[in-house]
Amino acid sequence: MIYVVVEELIPESQEGEHSNIGTIGVAIGFVIMMVLDIAFG
Repeated sequence: MIYVVVEELIPESQEGEHSNIGTIGVAIGFVIMMVLDIAFG
């Protein structure tokens, strides 16, 4: 679900030959935020 949202809402991240790096970065950032939220929340 996050993959589809990032692919459609952030079109600038899909330019160039390494188009999946931005999407993977957003997914990793989201996972880190959730882990920190559970650890410190």
